[in-house]
Order: sequence, then C-alpha cells, then structure tokens
Amino acid sequence: MSKPVITNYRWVICALLFFATTINYIDRQIIGLLKPTLETAFKWTEADYGYIVAAFATCYALGYVIFGGFIDRIGSKIGYTISIVVWSIAAMLHAVVNTTLGFGVVRSLLGLGEGGNFPAAVKATAEWFPKKERALATGIFNSGTSIGAVVAPILVPWILGVYGWRPAFLITGAIGFVWLILWWLFYEIPSRHKKLSKAELDYIHSDNEPGDGENEKPVKWSKLISVKQSWVFISAKALTDPVWWFFLFWLPSYFSSVYHLDLKKPSLELVAIYAATTIGSIGGGYLSSALIKRGWLVLKARKTTLLIAAICVLPILLVRYATDIWVAVAIIGLAMAAHQAWSSNIFTIVSDVVPKKAVSSVVGIGGMTGSLVSALFPLLVGILLDHYKDMGNIGAGYNVIFVMCAMAYVIALFIIHRLTSTMKPFNL
Repeated sequence: MSKPVITNYRWVICALLFFATTINYIDRQIIGLLKPTLETAFKWTEADYGYIVAAFATCYALGYVIFGGFIDRIGSKIGYTISIVVWSIAAMLHAVVNTTLGFGVVRSLLGLGEGGNFPAAVKATAEWFPKKERALATGIFNSGTSIGAVVAPILVPWILGVYGWRPAFLITGAIGFVWLILWWLFYEIPSRHKKLSKAELDYIHSDNEPGDGENEKPVKWSKLISVKQSWVFISAKALTDPVWWFFLFWLPSYFSSVYHLDLKKPSLELVAIYAATTIGSIGGGYLSSALIKRGWLVLKARKTTLLIAAICVLPILLVRYATDIWVAVAIIGLAMAAHQAWSSNIFTIVSDVVPKKAVSSVVGIGGMTGSLVSALFPLLVGILLDHYKDMGNIGAGYNVIFVMCAMAYVIALFIIHRLTSTMKPFNL
C-alpha cells in the first residue's frame, strides 16, 4: 500500500500571511520616509513627530488587544478581513489631512487596524502548521516586515518625486484591497478547506496538544494572565518591541541627520539594512525548526536561537564609532536582522506553550503590552533628540538610544530563561 502524499497547500497560506505583513509594514513605514518632507510642510519638531508615533503605538496596542480576543471568537478569516479594511482606509486618509492633529488622528486609526495583523497571522500559522514547522512559517511571514521595509524606500521616494506625498499615501494604502480578494479566494481553516488533502490535514494535526481543536471556546483573559506561559511572550514584547519601532520610524531620519542621506531618492543603504532583516527573520525561524527536527527539545531550540539573536544585537554599541555610512549600515543591519530572528521565535513560542484556542488572545495581550511601551519610548526619543539637536550634536542622542536597544534583549532573555526553566505547555 503506497504512502499518502502530503500536499503543501499550507505554504500557500503562509504566502498570504507574508504578503499581508508586507503591506502592513509599507503602510506603517511610509511616514518615516516622508518625515523630512512632512516636517517642512507642517513645521514639525522631533517631539511633534514623537507624539504622532506615540498616538499610532497607543492605538496599535488597543488594536492588538481588541483583535486578539475578537479573532479567537470569530476566526482568523473574518478577523483579518476587518483588520486590513480598517488599516487600508486609514492609510489612504493620510492623503486628505492638512494638520498635525489630522495626522495624529489617521495614524491612530491606522494603528487600530494594523493591530489585528499579528494576532490573525500567528493564529492562522498555529492552525495550519505542526510545531516543527511553525517557527519557519512564522519566520517567512514575519519577513514581510522586512520586505515591506525594503520595498518602501524604493517605492515611496519614487512616488514622492513623481506625484507628491499625498498620492504616496493613496497608492500604498490601496494595495491592501488587492490582497483582500486573494484572502477570500484562498483561505479557510484546514478542517473546512476543500483543496487540502487528508494526508496534509493529518500532518498539520500530527503534534496537537489536548485542547488544540479548531472549534474550542476561547479562554478568559483572567486565566491567561495568571499563567507564566503567557508572560514569556508579554515580557519579551514589552522589552524589545520599542527597539524595532525606533528603527522603523527613526532610522531614515538618523541616516539623514548623521550621514546626510537624501531621502528624496531611493536609498540603497536602507534597502540593504531591511534586506538583512529578511535573512534574519527566515534564518531565525529555520534555525530553531532545524534544531527541533534534529531532536532538540522545543523550548531549548527556541531559547538557543534567542541567545544567538541577543548576542548579535550587542554590536550596535559600536555604531557611534562608525565614520563611514556603510559601516553603520553593516552594524545596524546585523542588529535588525537579529531582532527579526528574535521576533520569529518569540511569536512561535506562544503556539508552543499555549493551546491554539488561546493563541490569538495571548498574542493580543503581549502585543498590546509591547505597543504601550512603544508608545512611551518615542516620547523619550523625541525629547532626547531635540535636546542633543539644540546642543548641535544629534548623533550623541542616537548613541544613547542605541545603548538602550542593545541591553533590551539581554534583559528579556534573562527573564524568559527564568520563566521557562521548568516550563511545560499549559493544558486547560
């Protein structure tokens, strides 16, 4: 009797999650690339820009927690749809505002909608992949954050130069509606999907834990926050999310201020950095998945990858000594690639230690916590940079922030190790 052939439709789902995350980050990063233009048009200070980023981060936190529980109740298909409709409309509305307050409002709406991306994507990954493949799948879809950041420095300056900043928001915001058509054509949960073979369905469910059924009722948040398994993700997001947000929103401005990079032209330096993050995201997911396939315990494989990532962030401390822009690109590119390797495994740990029916909720709680801290961090960044700018040495302000970034991962890893030293997946 021949062995059933396992099809690979789950990777089609992974591709959909990748493209959604790519669009999410194009819409998110565009304001960083247009920052010099908008600063001139609206007379923004660094603090003003910090307030706008903080408004986005606050509502992104709210979106995380709203969509986290919402998606566990209505499912990832409808939940993702609502999320991308809200954020795409918000992205396009940037083109019609004429005040700093208006930007704060539409950025807030964008944050609210974008908060649904990762709860939906991580839940879909837990539904469609066995544990031994989840980190790789997460690394692939999470690399959309990097690809979006690679595409934006090429696409946005071109649109800006040809059409202006308002069409840049309109064109990039409309891309989400194209993805939405594909989502409704191709996505459904495995047990109801007509194109999925029986062999692939069995493979997807091959290492299910008790309570991992697709139709289980959601778990109350009071239960989730009372178990240490949830705090592995919550603490990691709280400490390291602000670092990624700093890189996302201030990196173009850093190179413009310190190395006089012209942001009105496609920036090879930024493309190189975000290309490196793509390698980090997929590589980090591949490494822990490969270790598991070689017989390593799941948490040992994840934590070993996290340790390597934390070590690779530390050279960011040396960027202050870089006198050539490409040396700075290499150091920052390594740190950001390490963050993405870190992020791929942190998202995957949720589905390792939490039942599928609670994955989206825990991602929502952790994402909310990380985003709230990220909402406060831009205020500190804005104050620091304005202070050092007034002193005529804005580069020193960035150096202080880089020290904070380097230490965040070491502290987070210590907490994770303490929480997981005797941990098992919690079972309801």
